[in-house]
Order: sequence, then structure tokens, then C-alpha cells
Amino acid sequence: MVPQYPHQEIKLNRRDFIKQSSAVTAGIAFTGFGSTLLSGADKSLPFKISLAEWSLHRALWEKEIDHLDFAAIAKNEFDISAVEYVNTFFFEKANDQKYLADMKKRVNDVGSQSLLIMCDSEGNLGDPDNKKRTQAVENHYKWAEAAKFLGCHSIRVNARSEGTFSEQIKLATDGLRRLTEFGDTIGINTIVENHGGLSSNGKWLEAVMEKVDHPRVGTLPDFGNFRIEGDEWYDRYKGVKELMPFAKAVSAKSHEFDSGGNETGTDFYKMLKIVLDAGYSGHIGIEYEGNVHSEMEGIRLTNALLKKIRDAI
Repeated sequence: MVPQYPHQEIKLNRRDFIKQSSAVTAGIAFTGFGSTLLSGADKSLPFKISLAEWSLHRALWEKEIDHLDFAAIAKNEFDISAVEYVNTFFFEKANDQKYLADMKKRVNDVGSQSLLIMCDSEGNLGDPDNKKRTQAVENHYKWAEAAKFLGCHSIRVNARSEGTFSEQIKLATDGLRRLTEFGDTIGINTIVENHGGLSSNGKWLEAVMEKVDHPRVGTLPDFGNFRIEGDEWYDRYKGVKELMPFAKAVSAKSHEFDSGGNETGTDFYKMLKIVLDAGYSGHIGIEYEGNVHSEMEGIRLTNALLKKIRDAI
């Protein structure tokens, strides 16, 4: 959920990708990632596709669509049966059991599943002030509980902090470990997205994951969120590769597409090879954030590209 990155010229080699990925996929051990584990007839798929609610943020803010209709829109408009919520679209409803029950019923009614809640605006888990850090940790409890009620496997959080590189590792580790330990008591994962600041530095977030060292903590690698600050960008392919060993979800961030249906800023063929090489077999969430195409069209284009690559495998 950051501004579009500068365009990078990328030379695609789909034939090599397909050849390599076929070999990779054949040897992948399908490991579990919460409720994203493939089962039954879906075991033949190298990954499944989900829809992140942020893809429709403009329509939601403008009240052109209602949050409660999100799962039905995903299913009926795009044939996507797994959804990822954003807490800001039902921010005051975390403790509203009637509202959450309505959300759950609507998901069940269309035969879909809820995967995770992306949590923002609840304080910094790496805040240098211990009281503020503690408050941020506790602010997330209600979202972990809501996620559990809805049948999600995770809450996605931010690891914002202040200070030196090493100081921020220490602070973020403390906040994340405490929140992760709470989530563990109710069977919910706590996963961190590269989302600006040092969290967009793959090495930094990798170090935080290693320090927290808990089976319930993980990452949500986002293909595009690698702007650290200003014009400072981390290499997205290097970053995703560093974060994939801890991944419990993946975000296929997209902005614009060329006439061939390819994303213009990220080589999806190269990125998906990195994801599959890591042995990941869960959902990959569409998160369209562009301006040239409408939100609905951007979602369709991203979905078509993911399916094209998946079908080639």
C-alpha cells in the first residue's frame, strides 16, 4: 500500500521460466501454511489465488461497494474463493460479534474462505517507548480474536520502529514476539509484510524473523513494497527471496499492464519462480494498486496473468 515504484526494464524469458518451474514444481514438498494448505483435487495446483481487499480500496472509500459484499464480489466477479481483509474497512467492528457473524455467514454462503486480516493504524509494534509498544501489541489482540472467529490463519501486521538498524531489530522483535505469543494461544499466526521503512529491507526483516524465532511468526512478501524511504529502494527479487523462507502468505502487488497482459514494473514470471523455489504452495493474493486501469479491470488483469503462469506450469 505504497506509491508505485519507478518502472524497471525487465527482460522476460518465459520459455526458460516454464522449463525450470516445471522441474521445481515436480520436486516441491507441499507443506502447510495454516488454512492455505492445498488438499484433494487442488494438490495439482502449484498455488491458489486469493483477493486482497485493498485492491478495491477506492470503491470502498467512496462507498460504491460495501465491505460486507467483498467475499461475494470476489467470488461472483472474479471466481476467487479466498479473501484477505483490511481492518480499516471495518475498523470499529473488531469486537462486534453480530457484524463478524454476518461477515462469516456471507463468506460461507458463497463457498469461500477467509485467509487473513491486514491490520493497520494500531500503533507501532517496534515503538521505542515501551508503553506505546505494549499498547500497540494489545491493540492487535482484538484483530487476532476476530481472525480466529472468521476462520483466518493469520493477521498481517507492520513492524515499524525508530532508531538504528540493530536497535529497530531489537524493538520490533520484542513487540512481535509478545503479539505472536498471544496469537499462539488462540491458534493465529502473526505475519509481517514488507511495508515501508526497514521492513522493506529484506535483510532487516529476515533478521527480525530469526530473532523472534517462533513457529507462529512469519512474513507476507509483497512483490512491490520495497521502497524504504524517499527514492531508496530495495531490490524486490532479492527481498522476496530473503522473506520466502518465513512466508505464510504472498502478495502479488500489481500496478499497470502492457498490451500483452504483463505487469510493467515486476517480472511476475521471475517472481513466481522465486516463490515456488522456496517450496511455497499456499495462496497468492492479488493486490492491485494501479491508476491506469479501473480496480475491477486491474484485478482481472492480475488474475489472468497469475493463471497464465500457473497454467504454463
